[in-house]
Amino acid sequence: MLTQRSKYALRAMTMLAASKPGDLVLVADIAKQRKIPRKFLELILLDLKKRGLLHAKRGKNGGYSLARPANKITFGEIIRITDGPLAPLPCASLTAYRKCDDCEDEKTCGIRRIMRSVRDSSSAILDKATLADAFRAKQQF
Repeated sequence: MLTQRSKYALRAMTMLAASKPGDLVLVADIAKQRKIPRKFLELILLDLKKRGLLHAKRGKNGGYSLARPANKITFGEIIRITDGPLAPLPCASLTAYRKCDDCEDEKTCGIRRIMRSVRDSSSAILDKATLADAFRAKQQF
């Protein structure tokens, strides 16, 4: 399940994807339009900026814009930045693998096998879905 942090990040990023390339959008405008608490949004946007998804300019004419085209930023990338690995268990993760403390035999663990399938299926969808896809879907309604 997505945390509120990831939901807000996706809302903000889809708004930025809808803006013209290079246009800067104020944090206050994103917060108001997407109904996100401003202080929480500022922290989320800072993380996304540090990870290379956003450009930011401070000052009177400042704001945020996407650092890459919307068709090059995936939902999976955003969720991993805001929530961490997609896998529901650490032993099923590709990026943050950790053996479960109570696991008797990882090779025969049915729970791990199923959770790997969950992770693989989620990743297959989220790593292909881009901000541009979400923006196009919104326009179709």
